[in-house]
Amino acid sequence: MERNLTTGSVFKNIVIFSLPYFLSYFLQTLYGLADLFIIGQYEGVASTTAVSVGSQVMHMLTVMIVGLAMGTTVSIGRAVGAGDKKRMSACVGNTVTLFMLVSVVLTAALVLFLIAYVLIKGIPNISWEFLSTKPSYLTDSVGILPDILNTLYIVLGTLVWVLPLGVGAAIYLTEYASNHRIVGAIEYAAETLSGIPSIIYGLVGMLFFCNFLGFQTSLQAGAMTLVIMNLPTVMRTTQESLKTVPQSLREGAFGLGAGKWRVIRTVVFPGCVDGIITGCILAVGRILGESARALLFTAGFAHNIYNIFVDGLSGAGATLTVALYVYAKEQGDFEIAFAIAAILMALTVIINLVATLVGKYYQKRRSI
Repeated sequence: MERNLTTGSVFKNIVIFSLPYFLSYFLQTLYGLADLFIIGQYEGVASTTAVSVGSQVMHMLTVMIVGLAMGTTVSIGRAVGAGDKKRMSACVGNTVTLFMLVSVVLTAALVLFLIAYVLIKGIPNISWEFLSTKPSYLTDSVGILPDILNTLYIVLGTLVWVLPLGVGAAIYLTEYASNHRIVGAIEYAAETLSGIPSIIYGLVGMLFFCNFLGFQTSLQAGAMTLVIMNLPTVMRTTQESLKTVPQSLREGAFGLGAGKWRVIRTVVFPGCVDGIITGCILAVGRILGESARALLFTAGFAHNIYNIFVDGLSGAGATLTVALYVYAKEQGDFEIAFAIAAILMALTVIINLVATLVGKYYQKRRSI
């Protein structure tokens, strides 16, 4: 439906045209206010200032991008008004190409800069003693072996729960559920939960798992909190991957006499392995990348070495993410913080590489 903005009340047309921009800026301002409120309650002046400056930078970048988009909109509008479809197509194509090039260049430059900066700052501070010992206040030595082990325990403990639950929920919603309204509501809720800050999950996990269920401050409580935090991501990626499996494959299997579960297990499920691997990689990235606030409330900051086969996840322990936060924020030891950041990057690459190899293995088996 086309709306002619050159007729009728000028003021009314301007208001209607500008409402989406007002709404987007208002929501962005609310997001910044929420960040400032939470940081102001738990952090000091430096953190509040950093969040405030970061919000202004994001606002400046948003205004620049919107201004560029409005400039291209004027060119496209002139072509539409003149009835020149060829020029209109050229303007649209050039605009899309311009934004894609700018996005790729900025993203690549930022990622390369961050990786290089962290590695340059962190690698000189890494040693075998640093990797193979635990911290000691008596000898004034720093070691992160307990943090590395606790990180692996948390990742495994989270994936053991979140993958079956997320994949199972995705299969049910895609293959079995018939009420589209309920499915749509669940999908909307999952997408909403994916954007909630990790500190909110930490507070909920502390109240529910640590206090109500009696897990106390432990790796188990931290893992269960991360399960809730990553469940929407795994479910939605798997669900979208299931939707890419052609319906003709299902109908062909049904035509050969296969039952519902057999079709899902032998036809649909192998076709969505890529989505499951993607969800696993995203979950691991979020566990290693943005779980410090959640785990501080639930898993604690103890540098203890546990035997997972004997002690399980019942003890409190710090992960690399929590250690990075504490060394940088509480103790101001940025050399150790950069060393932990470099190790986190290497650990993330290794885990994602393993997940990718597993996905390729299943793809190879499926093609045989």
